[in-house]
Amino acid sequence: MKAMRFAEYGDPSVLRYEDVEQPVPGPGQVRIKVTATSFNGVDANIRAGYMQGPIPVTLPHTPGSDVAGTVDASGADVDGFAVGDAVIGFLGLVTVGASAEYVLAPADILAAAPTSIPLADAAALPVVGLTAWQALFEHAKLTTGQRVLINGAGGAVGDYAVQLAKGAGAYVIGVAGPRSADRVRSAGADEVLAGGVDGVTEPVDVVLNVAPVAPEQLAALVPLIRDGGVLVNTTVWMPAPSDEARGVRGINLFVRSDAAQLAGLVARVDTGELRVEVARRVSLAELPAVHAEPGAVSGKTVIVVA
Repeated sequence: MKAMRFAEYGDPSVLRYEDVEQPVPGPGQVRIKVTATSFNGVDANIRAGYMQGPIPVTLPHTPGSDVAGTVDASGADVDGFAVGDAVIGFLGLVTVGASAEYVLAPADILAAAPTSIPLADAAALPVVGLTAWQALFEHAKLTTGQRVLINGAGGAVGDYAVQLAKGAGAYVIGVAGPRSADRVRSAGADEVLAGGVDGVTEPVDVVLNVAPVAPEQLAALVPLIRDGGVLVNTTVWMPAPSDEARGVRGINLFVRSDAAQLAGLVARVDTGELRVEVARRVSLAELPAVHAEPGAVSGKTVIVVA
């Protein structure tokens, strides 16, 4: 089978489109014929070697934490999925990824794919959707009526976070660049601040930072939070600041696979409560070019395999 992988850290030229042995599922695993994966910013940082401490992958490594495809074979002790079932999942950041024609996955991390959107587009959901969900509801404990500030609302995680927070009855303030301001409004934000956090006039209960900010910019978010509030940070290379005197907690988020949460997100997609936005679709052979791009694309890039 074909796979895109790298055997050394470096610039995008280390990615090689090559023949590898087709994997065989073990107990509790299924083999997925990959329809698509997606590009996440962390993929480029892993490939470049910047994340060897927090995300130690084994070389050669196949990137692609998101998977959407159909079950092709299963090992022993697999319940809930059969050959031919359309599934999606978050494979994890250190395991062999889905930038390949086939990939193995533990059956218990998978969810049935949405039926209301193309299967390839569903690859845009797992990692960023779970990140937004876990940040808002596991860590921040967001509830109806609270005020939440999402810094980086124009990105892929931010887009889901705005939709989910608004769906939970929160008052949502999105901080985004001018190019994505309209998209943040259409996701449901009550306020959109294109000029930064200086426009925040009242304290918020929750700050979710999903932007690659400098430490001093992250620290500047803490005074915006009411006493007893929380800051959840997804930029794992720097610690989330706290203010112990005011009871403001800083939490670093490391997203994890969760089939039940993913199934809940799928249900929201199929009822129209959650929009999956795909900026573009490119072939697996074009993945090095995606890694080489200097800036982030607004919305998700889906890497079509099948």
